[in-house]
Amino acid sequence: MLDKIVIANRGEIALRILRACREMDIKTVAVHSTADNNLKHVLLADETVCIGPPNSIESYLNMPAIISAAEVTDAVAIHPGYGFLSENADFAERVESSGFAFIGPQASAIRLMGDKVSAIRAMKEAGVPTVPGSDGPLGEDADEIIKMARDIGYPIIIKAAAGGGGRGMRVVHAEASLTAAITVTKAEARAAFGDDTVYMEKFLEKPRHIEIQVICDSHGNAVHLGERDCSMQRRHQKVIEEAPAPGLTEEQRNAIGERCVKACQEIGYRSAGTFEFLYEDGEFYFIEMNTRLQVEHPVTELITGVDLVREQLRVAAGEKLSIRQEDVKIQGHAIECRINAEDPKTFMPSPGLITLYHAPGGPGVRIDSHIYSGYKVPPYYDSMIGKLITHGADRKAAIARMRNALTEIVIEGIKTNVPLHQEICQHAAFRQGGTDIHYLEKRLGLA
Repeated sequence: MLDKIVIANRGEIALRILRACREMDIKTVAVHSTADNNLKHVLLADETVCIGPPNSIESYLNMPAIISAAEVTDAVAIHPGYGFLSENADFAERVESSGFAFIGPQASAIRLMGDKVSAIRAMKEAGVPTVPGSDGPLGEDADEIIKMARDIGYPIIIKAAAGGGGRGMRVVHAEASLTAAITVTKAEARAAFGDDTVYMEKFLEKPRHIEIQVICDSHGNAVHLGERDCSMQRRHQKVIEEAPAPGLTEEQRNAIGERCVKACQEIGYRSAGTFEFLYEDGEFYFIEMNTRLQVEHPVTELITGVDLVREQLRVAAGEKLSIRQEDVKIQGHAIECRINAEDPKTFMPSPGLITLYHAPGGPGVRIDSHIYSGYKVPPYYDSMIGKLITHGADRKAAIARMRNALTEIVIEGIKTNVPLHQEICQHAAFRQGGTDIHYLEKRLGLA
């Protein structure tokens, strides 16, 4: 087993990784910016290394500084968490060429799945259903593009191959707007990602966002851990996630899960990963694969009893998975609310000093958060300060526990989106389940 690892991240995910390491008697090195001296995991780690100023480019995205931290502390591996460098193939490559284990997939898999066009091509070859589209980058022949759009059928969406996080995409409802939409999207993609490659897909009107969690080792073993429904979104950013997805049958779950497992085995994937799909009228359409641990992994852990971070660490150490597909049983229902330091109505970030913090409790309540009374939320990073997760025997019980937990949680000194979550839990549509990805924005008057 790995004896010491560098946690190359911050906030709640860094604390989550540290806790898993402590359970496994793995020593930890917390790398941090000058703004993060008082993060909880930094205070708890066996060793700490300051890697730069608050600006992420000079700290959490500083590859040489992170690798140097591993060298000077005699660590043997680096866990990137999510965000920052977690899906950077060059970083994974540099980590392993420097003699350390990268706690994640190999660089070739990150590169393959990081490009949307190559990812879709690989999934088609593996038998994973995809959205009807151009099956590759759009060329320069305008007539051919127009014909392709007609064959697919409007509305269509133009997407940047290197895009992500809701950027680099434009919906086209009529042929008259097609050429201009492609031109604008290519320009945006070039500016944001340094790559103006775009492709075309059918735009689904009222899809749900459903994703399949997989975990694989380097010995050819792979399992899926069921699905999550992440349709409650605002501007392509997830707000609430749950597992299992309301209305999905065990047969549907196993059918799509088995295809994802097959795809992992065909590309030689290792570590945790998530296949993201749009789901409409009983059909799944692959959109991308996240080659890392997801923010919403706790809901899967609660319904399966599988510790995903522990499995990641085992896989990185060269061990086999501790579970087989027949061991995976879905039990109950889990819901996660992302707690952000932001105004619940304007969504403007609200950094500052937390004067009082009280975590909720009770049966089936889990809080993944790095905050504490007296902690100062810095203005330099993502506004998420925690995740509140509840688990119950069924969806109704999980929602009831979430409503209770949202009334118990106390975070004073800054604004948070807790009131928004309280409101959503009262919505009849949410309680019924199965809302599409546009529901929340329409409800908030943003669409």
